[in-house]
Amino acid sequence: MLLYALRRLISLCLTLFLASLFIFLIMEILPGDPAELILGINAQEDTLKALREQLGLHLPVTTRYWDWISGMLAGDFGRSYTYSVPVLELINERLAVSLPLAFIALALSTVIALPLGILAASFRSKWPDWGMMGATQLGIAIPNFWFAMLLVLIFAVTLRWLPSGGFAGWDKGLFAGLQSLLLPAIALALPQASILARIMRSSMLDVMHEDYMRTARAKGLSHSQSLTRHGLRNALIPVVTIMGLQFSFLLAGTVIIENVFFLPGLGRLVFQAITQRDLITVKAVIVLLVATVIIINFLIDLTYAAIDPRLRRRESRS
Repeated sequence: MLLYALRRLISLCLTLFLASLFIFLIMEILPGDPAELILGINAQEDTLKALREQLGLHLPVTTRYWDWISGMLAGDFGRSYTYSVPVLELINERLAVSLPLAFIALALSTVIALPLGILAASFRSKWPDWGMMGATQLGIAIPNFWFAMLLVLIFAVTLRWLPSGGFAGWDKGLFAGLQSLLLPAIALALPQASILARIMRSSMLDVMHEDYMRTARAKGLSHSQSLTRHGLRNALIPVVTIMGLQFSFLLAGTVIIENVFFLPGLGRLVFQAITQRDLITVKAVIVLLVATVIIINFLIDLTYAAIDPRLRRRESRS
């Protein structure tokens, strides 16, 4: 297990380096002068020169990359030109909204999807299976922003049970904060739960035809006992992958939902930074999101090894 984790850690570091290099080079080859993009085409030349020196644009490319990546490793993400505060401070403020939102949405999708997938596999080709899979197909087809507006219309405008937008703040209490995030989390969770339920069903159907499942039934275990004791653990292997990728998507793909509900999260920060041409903030947030996806995939690999010992043995032989 230690050798497996070490190899995955080396791969993680190499991938993070290549991703940061790719993002830096993409920002470098963008057409136009970054200082002019930030200040506008009508900016004075002395102002542009001062901003270029502030951004380090007069330095060689290799020096700029090293200063940028070493600063990020030290916790210095640069200073936002639009907000005149450190970018890390902006990210920390917005993560206080986006992280709980992503966790709540992932929890909701998991709680909904896993039982649905297991039940659909247990009643294969019967009306519960058809009904559940039809509902998941509908959940995948409905755009989450349209579903978000429907939730606002029903629960905020008509029933007045939940706020239609904005974030109360954690200083107002846990209940107030969760109340502000509930509708956005449901809007994010619906398509993810539909996808996860279908993956869970397919995985359970594959497991149910394995030899060890027939052996468990032959030993006297009931259908439900054989599923919970032997089938579920093996069926979770592909599901864990989807859950990890879903969390990455929920954290990085909240731009639309956070703008629908006017949430001051990371997705809205990226949207505002792009519209305001705050390239320093855009670059820092993109690197953070990419690093989050890579680290989550690393954790998924370790979870794989914990669930399925065959992966560890295969890695040790290689």
